[in-house]
Amino acid sequence: MQDNINTIVSTKDGSNTLFSSRYKQHYHNPDDGAINEALSKHILPTFKFHENKKELKILDICFGIGYNTFTTIYYILKHNLDIKVSIYSPELDANLVKSLENFDFPKEFQEIKNIIKQVSKNLRYENENIKIEISIGDAREYIKTLEKESFDIIYQDAFSSDVNTELWTKEYFDDIYKLCKNDCVMSSYSVATPIRLSMNEAGFFIYEYRPEKRKITLATKTKKDILGKYIDMDLKKERNKDARAIYD
Repeated sequence: MQDNINTIVSTKDGSNTLFSSRYKQHYHNPDDGAINEALSKHILPTFKFHENKKELKILDICFGIGYNTFTTIYYILKHNLDIKVSIYSPELDANLVKSLENFDFPKEFQEIKNIIKQVSKNLRYENENIKIEISIGDAREYIKTLEKESFDIIYQDAFSSDVNTELWTKEYFDDIYKLCKNDCVMSSYSVATPIRLSMNEAGFFIYEYRPEKRKITLATKTKKDILGKYIDMDLKKERNKDARAIYD
């Protein structure tokens, strides 16, 4: 449980998000919109990367209001994708997850209201094509319990490194790297050089992608031709001698 009083905020695409009193940040950028942010920064680029796969295992860091997870399911159902998906997600705030049954989600989620209800009550949902499992607790400890080399996609979507540093360090990404299959792709809204260096020093190859108006980072375990521009982090360090990764 977390003592975190959140304030509802309306976003540009009509979906609601929250402002966290604990972290002093919005869960989503109000100017982008919660659904649009989930789609453009995480779902569309990673699903494009894995467009030929029929089964995906996803790690959603962190669950929060659930937009990344729920928008993933909404996207699959809307487009009648022939795919099975399993989503695993850590979350510190148990009260927040419990409150989602009554959260004012947008009309797009009407079809998945039953899924949202079950997740909020039971921290899980499962049918023949969809599995969602939420773990309440510390994300750093949680990821150490997961099966190695088993994930296809990582949604790296923690609060910013200014307030949630422990989920952006080189050592954290070391543990994330161990969870990735060889063809795994990680998406992140952050394009900051220290964070990209943290990812890179943990073994990831870094790419820059602009789905809409804002750039994002895509990272892979092996170097690939993917959406976006490859960023040579060694060259970055040569040109910026003061650039440093983030460490525990």
